[in-house]
Amino acid sequence: MEPLAHRVRPTTLDAYMGQTHLVGPGGPLREAIEKRLTFSYILWGPPGVGKTTLARIYASALDAELFELSAVSAGKADIKRIIATDTGDCPKVLFLDEIHRFNKAQQDFLLPHVESGTLTLIGATTENPSFEVIPALLSRCRVFTLKELGEEELGAILLRAEPKLSPEAVAWVVARANGDARQALAMVENALSLYGEASAETLERSLQDKRLRYDKHGEEHHNTISAFIKSMRAGQPDATLYYLARMIAAGEDPKFIARRMVVFASEDVGLAQPTALVVANAVFRACETIGLPECRINLAHGAVYLAEAKKDRRAYDGIEAALKDVERYGNLPIPAKIRNPVTKLMKNEGYGAGYEKYDTESYLPDKLKRRKYMGESRT
Repeated sequence: MEPLAHRVRPTTLDAYMGQTHLVGPGGPLREAIEKRLTFSYILWGPPGVGKTTLARIYASALDAELFELSAVSAGKADIKRIIATDTGDCPKVLFLDEIHRFNKAQQDFLLPHVESGTLTLIGATTENPSFEVIPALLSRCRVFTLKELGEEELGAILLRAEPKLSPEAVAWVVARANGDARQALAMVENALSLYGEASAETLERSLQDKRLRYDKHGEEHHNTISAFIKSMRAGQPDATLYYLARMIAAGEDPKFIARRMVVFASEDVGLAQPTALVVANAVFRACETIGLPECRINLAHGAVYLAEAKKDRRAYDGIEAALKDVERYGNLPIPAKIRNPVTKLMKNEGYGAGYEKYDTESYLPDKLKRRKYMGESRT
């Protein structure tokens, strides 16, 4: 029997739940589907919010031949096979799940076929496509951002399940699914398979059952990366390595871990040890070029370095405070002495007058003259 998530999957926009900004009245994807417009695009959003379903509804509306691949296991040979497939007059739509897992060479190979229109590409990703998709391919695709499903939307999806769930069971699942319909339906299916019913009680018992498969995109994913970062922040290399090992063992994307380390290098280590950013970027590059299992060593190297590094959050705190002032006050007048006198009129207006290279007077706008964004160094 098909998984429950497949059995309740909608086949039309009218039955689709969520993403009203895209598929509601006047939404860009609704317009594209109803008008049968052909173009390549990327669906960016958290797991279990309907990316695959949207791709299937779109392909069906075009009367297209839909080819579904996962970038985790697919490669150039699969693309070649699809290109060579004779579909007659039917357009070819390639749904590439987890497109962020395709490396640069694989994306380069895909590019000319998308550019020529041989393939209409629908990429799905949980990662920011600005970082994960090569610019040439990204420029040929529109990007649509999907949101977590709300409580009402998740509840409506759960009500499609057979047998019907009680209001208490629906509320229990919705509270724990983190906006992920796939995870919600998996909870129900696990309870049904283990206990024959999906009540609040059996759902609770099934969640604790060791036979359940760990979902690395669920709550534990967020808990573990949080523990990893906080262990580095606290200067605890042993705890850092433990949580790193848990993520690697769970199959976490090493570039996701490395990207968080790059952020941490500036946010937490900052000016106390500026080489941390160099090390973190080198780790990210190693993950890109080497991959698992070997890049686990690079991740461990970088993570321990960051954990043991001195910490200084002044630059991070400073830019956050400055951004709040920009939001609050808008574009305050820049002092005339540091304006650029590029014309004679500007010079006559006093632009650049009195400027000295090593001036000690604050260059902040008058309203913020006494503002201090950078605290005193602790080192």
